[in-house]
Amino acid sequence: MTSNSYATFQQPLRVGIVGTGFVAKLRTEIFSQDLRLKVQAIAGTITKAEAIAQEFAIPHVHQYWSELVMRNDVDLVVVCNVNRDHAAVVGQALRSGKHVIVEYPLAFTVAEAEELIAIAKQKNLMLHVEHIELLGGVHQLVLQHLDQVGNPFYARYSTKSPQRPVPDKWTYRPDLFGFPLTAAVSRLNRIIVLFGKVKAVSCQLRYSGDNLPHHFTSCVCNAQLQFENGVIADISYSKGENFWQPERVMELQGSHGAIIFSGDKGKLISADGEMELDAGTTRGLFKKDTENVLSHLFTGTPLYNDHDSVLHSLAVANAAEKSAATNQTVIL
Repeated sequence: MTSNSYATFQQPLRVGIVGTGFVAKLRTEIFSQDLRLKVQAIAGTITKAEAIAQEFAIPHVHQYWSELVMRNDVDLVVVCNVNRDHAAVVGQALRSGKHVIVEYPLAFTVAEAEELIAIAKQKNLMLHVEHIELLGGVHQLVLQHLDQVGNPFYARYSTKSPQRPVPDKWTYRPDLFGFPLTAAVSRLNRIIVLFGKVKAVSCQLRYSGDNLPHHFTSCVCNAQLQFENGVIADISYSKGENFWQPERVMELQGSHGAIIFSGDKGKLISADGEMELDAGTTRGLFKKDTENVLSHLFTGTPLYNDHDSVLHSLAVANAAEKSAATNQTVIL
């Protein structure tokens, strides 16, 4: 989506928040600082919703998101509740004539996602899927220096998040969290935005815990992607009690050099030597995301993320899930 032809808004734009976790509160705080907006309602765990409403002077609190998305005094619904419910909330919000911001993943399946995007287009509504990794310093520096790598050959993105003990949260419940590379589809999206279409996926998944399949204490999910342009990429997502050291590594190797990041510190390596790269902090990315969306709604400037990469990333995640279940390479 590169521009819009939405009806002119009477300011302030009226916002409804679905969710009461960290991101919901952060979004609410960002919105409350913008005079063009008014947070009109919040829905979720009632005690948390009431606390957020009191802190930010939100007039309406709902226990059920289905009530919030039907409100006549809400123009924009922000979806940041459990992953499993994203598609249902987005669908009802769009059918109710609301613009939508949704934290990734848009849906658990590419078929659901395609249907939601079609509804948004049909109703001329914004459907923005948050992918703040694209706004971060690491991604921006990789884009800036990618041509210096030459012909790209190999890529890797790996995250490990030790957690001991694992909290009793929905992010450790497969039914609510989803397949790990769907729930963490940003790991795929950041590579797909760089290298284009994937033609084949192989994936392995392992859980551990005493209450499987309802709750896990560790998971590791490794996928290998074969891109149409020849690049091979390894994507790894791991978290829980069986991991002892955190990791966030981005690696690109090519015919003329390499870019390697560990956390926010990286280097560009070539035959001429090494150059340090500093991606800075990841703080403030949700604010950048929000500013981009509001600029899009009010003035028609392009969104930084597009539906094509969202859909292809979900298609790759679905292929990875099938590969992990069948122990076979899946051709897209």
